[in-house]
Amino acid sequence: MENTKELRKWLNDMELPHPLVIAGPCSAETEKQVLRIAHDLKDTDVNYYRAGIWKPRTRPGNFEGVGALGLKWLQKVKEETGLKTATEVANRNHVELALEHDIDLLWIGARSTVSPFIVQDIADALEGTDKIVLIKNPVNPDLSLWLGAVERLYTANIKKLGVIHRGFSTYEKSKYRNIPEWQLAIELQTKFPDLPIINDPSHITGKRDMIFDVSQTALDLNFDGLMIETHYDPDNAWSDAAQQVTPKRLVQIMEDLKIRKETDKEAEYNSRLNNLRAQIDIIDNQLIDMLGKRMKVSDGIGELKKQRNVAVLQTNRWNSILGKMILEGESKGLSEEFVLKMFKAIHQESINHQEKIINA
Repeated sequence: MENTKELRKWLNDMELPHPLVIAGPCSAETEKQVLRIAHDLKDTDVNYYRAGIWKPRTRPGNFEGVGALGLKWLQKVKEETGLKTATEVANRNHVELALEHDIDLLWIGARSTVSPFIVQDIADALEGTDKIVLIKNPVNPDLSLWLGAVERLYTANIKKLGVIHRGFSTYEKSKYRNIPEWQLAIELQTKFPDLPIINDPSHITGKRDMIFDVSQTALDLNFDGLMIETHYDPDNAWSDAAQQVTPKRLVQIMEDLKIRKETDKEAEYNSRLNNLRAQIDIIDNQLIDMLGKRMKVSDGIGELKKQRNVAVLQTNRWNSILGKMILEGESKGLSEEFVLKMFKAIHQESINHQEKIINA
């Protein structure tokens, strides 16, 4: 698959004055709930009303969706509000039922994207469709797997394609439910700048109070839209309660987000500058996170040295590390002076941590 302006045609044809917005409940729970939220979103910037009909859960026993019945509720949403509809599909049967009920936008979830077999089955069922099909990133940070899923759908002659960045699972403790790994999404944008990319801050954060900040970062990075989970009573939602916002809060988020439009050379310069600054902010946060992890390892070394009554400073070890890092820095275009200053500061902080433990 090659990048081409045709990849963006379906989005450009909408002529939106703002980023694409897909919003609605994580799960369709009842007909009343689905219609109430839809009416709350009717006269807002929301373009597609989303609701999970089939909900793949990590472990059995949790609510796994109302099934095909919910598709009839989405039909009523379109009839009563005029909102276009969207839902997740995970197999051929889901696709066939969604098409029968005239769902306008389908997306493939992270658990499905991870399997080429599942993606191919869905691609075969959708072959030649004029529906919009979006592909969420796989659970693990694998760009080839993500793009491979897009290519399978592209090969099936599906013209209206895009991707959804929903973050990646990690075993490490993090403030995010799914760590963004922004650099991977940026790499995808670099390879396919005309492939529409939507951000899903609900699944990245797992917390409603973080949704605005992640949404703003996505727009600063020139993402084309947002998918945000919305419920009139989030705390009592049947799934993913903590990450859903009320329709009122969603409207406020959309009003507060700063959209940087490219209307002239100056605006284009500012947009590119903000994009690069957003990338720097992301990397800086990653640096702080990595340094925090490094100091936790130093704490463990301090505990061991305390048990064995070993001196904190090990000169031979330090000189070996420093020499290696200078060479590694040079290969990355970093000056010897910078590497020396940086690692001396890191080393001193590590010594401070260990001395604090030994002297405790």
